[in-house]
Amino acid sequence: MVLIFINRIFRAIKIDPDLYEEVEHDKSATIQAAGVVVLSSLAAGVGAIHLGASNFLLGPLLSLASWYFWAFIIYIVGTKLFPDKETKSDHGELLRTIGFSSAPGLIRVFAFTPELMTVTFVGSALWMLACMVVAVKQALDYKSLWRALGVVIVSWLVQAFLLLLILLIFR
Repeated sequence: MVLIFINRIFRAIKIDPDLYEEVEHDKSATIQAAGVVVLSSLAAGVGAIHLGASNFLLGPLLSLASWYFWAFIIYIVGTKLFPDKETKSDHGELLRTIGFSSAPGLIRVFAFTPELMTVTFVGSALWMLACMVVAVKQALDYKSLWRALGVVIVSWLVQAFLLLLILLIFR
């Protein structure tokens, strides 16, 4: 089981579309996807430790909540606003594929210095974006990577707007 998990992480990092298709259909992979999200969050905490005390409990909890919410927004945007002819998906499928798209965030553990932090955090963010586009394409059964990218961008804008709204309300 551990070897399958590690293999899936490496395949996610390599942006293997077959991996995202595989975890989309494997309901038991939801826990593994959550594990990838937590490990990626912990890697970011370790990589940013030189900036001051990191919270190794709150970070993963916030990452899990963000992952759950992010998958829900992508589900709504991708299946209700911009579906393709073949689009059939559910929140769980997006949780699994998007969770594994966090795998490149593991490199953030190597951000030992501010200079390395910039490279690893920006590089992993772009890498995770590429993984997420492929993950969304597979989960929503899109034919086009461009449609998947559009859904990711629109979803990000929706999430940013909602976060801003929440901050303004509870300020």
